[in-house]
Amino acid sequence: MPIEPIYTRIVADIRAKIASGELKPGDKLPSVAQLRAQYDASNTAVRNAMLVLREAGVVEGHQGKGVYVRKPEK
Repeated sequence: MPIEPIYTRIVADIRAKIASGELKPGDKLPSVAQLRAQYDASNTAVRNAMLVLREAGVVEGHQGKGVYVRKPEK
């Protein structure tokens, strides 16, 4: 059984928090440093997770401000 990369676990966890309502549209995600500590992950793993979530349209980044749960398009 292959080992799951840590970034996929981060993606799944953030998606689950959004689905459960723990994270709502417009909410700011924890910083890279906070996510690193929370998941015991590298910068690369956290950044890969954010890239996957951005490409999927789940989150959006604002330079110098952070990453936020994206509001659904109407």
